[in-house]
Amino acid sequence: VQLLESGGGLVQPGGSLRLSCVVSGFTFSNYYMSWVRQGPGKNYAWVADINSSGGTTYYSDSVKGRFTISRDNAKNTLYLQMTSLKPEDTGLYYCAKGPRGQGDRSTYWGQGTQVTVSS
Repeated sequence: VQLLESGGGLVQPGGSLRLSCVVSGFTFSNYYMSWVRQGPGKNYAWVADINSSGGTTYYSDSVKGRFTISRDNAKNTLYLQMTSLKPEDTGLYYCAKGPRGQGDRSTYWGQGTQVTVSS
């Protein structure tokens, strides 16, 4: 199982970023996927879920209306479009197999991509 995130970077408040996660080693189209953030204090916070078909999505209250999770099952790729970014969105963003990042981190999470929101 491999999950490889990309797309992070430094962005000013109010800016946008699009994260991608390319997946291999399991049948991507069969599984819920999620994004989880590790903040500067090292705590993990669930960000968003998407069901296997992409037709149903769920968001934490802190990102609802600003972030959009999506997937392309033909490309085995998960996305997170982030807009109206705030400093409190700063963190290491992981994609994870399964809902709410509940799978074993060492097996079912990627290595993360850093997002820093700062002026």
